[in-house]
Amino acid sequence: MVKTYKIATLKGDGIGPEVTEATVKVLQAVEEKSNFKLDFKYGEAGYHCIAKYGTNLPKETLELIKQTDACLKGPMTTPEEPGAPVSVAVTLRKIFNLYANVRPCRSFPNVESLKPNLDFVIVRENTEGLYSGAESLLAPGVGVALRIITHEASLKIADFAFKLAMKRRKHLTYVHKGNILRITDGIFKDAVKEAQQNYPEVTVDDMHVDAATMQLIKQPGIYDVIVTTNLFGDILSDEAAQVTGSLGLAAGANIGESYGMFEPVHGSAPKYTGMNRVNPIATIMAGSMMLDWLGEKAAASKVESSVINVLKEGKVRTADLGGSATTSDMADAILAKV
Repeated sequence: MVKTYKIATLKGDGIGPEVTEATVKVLQAVEEKSNFKLDFKYGEAGYHCIAKYGTNLPKETLELIKQTDACLKGPMTTPEEPGAPVSVAVTLRKIFNLYANVRPCRSFPNVESLKPNLDFVIVRENTEGLYSGAESLLAPGVGVALRIITHEASLKIADFAFKLAMKRRKHLTYVHKGNILRITDGIFKDAVKEAQQNYPEVTVDDMHVDAATMQLIKQPGIYDVIVTTNLFGDILSDEAAQVTGSLGLAAGANIGESYGMFEPVHGSAPKYTGMNRVNPIATIMAGSMMLDWLGEKAAASKVESSVINVLKEGKVRTADLGGSATTSDMADAILAKV
């Protein structure tokens, strides 16, 4: 019997619809050669929904997502005005407890990276910390942001990262600012050390976040798995994306106990809306990560190898890779490899 996966598909804002549609085409091509079906369920979400619904995540969309096996999320614009809805990604991470943000960072063929042959993963706690946006205005001109760090969430993300390190090169670096944020990062550090007891085979390094950002430029090859708190992980993974070549290639997974949301690391790039010029590979690789998480390892590998082969040939290159190919040119080239 052929298994069917229901996929919540949120096209998002700006360039989101273009890169999401390109990804769906590639996933459908792989599906045709596989023993499973993908049932894409489209929902509205993002900045463009606020005027219409008063929210960037309509109730109907949330109900749709709850009926699916995984979510493919396009990039979305998050308003910056105080009192505006928080980002869709942050909301979904909390609702579905998608506590692990996983961002692979690797060199690709024919893509200029700071150093050759890079291959590491950033694992970021996804539900608390400064990035969760718990802020308030105490008085005019005086604001406060809460950095909530709990032992429970820190232990979960540490254990997740150690498990991943065991499947890779058995090396984990935990990143914090414990010399300044002694209580909150102290809790995080203690949780990592507690988890470490269960993984004696893993070599563990302890690094301050400012040193980690510097080493990402100086010697990024020292890393295997990096685990850190929410905001630090967001900044480090964007830096790592550029170190390894381009944000246009960087994909991310948001994983919980029973649900996964997959998205490109980059934003919605509104200035390029409808221009058919951005690189869809980050979203396509997010689709590959989704297939892998669903257990369809062969199909995930097929998507990844198709991307690698197109880059290896070097004939089709979008603007971020120094070429002039369009979004659809890149999608078509990958489709041909599938």
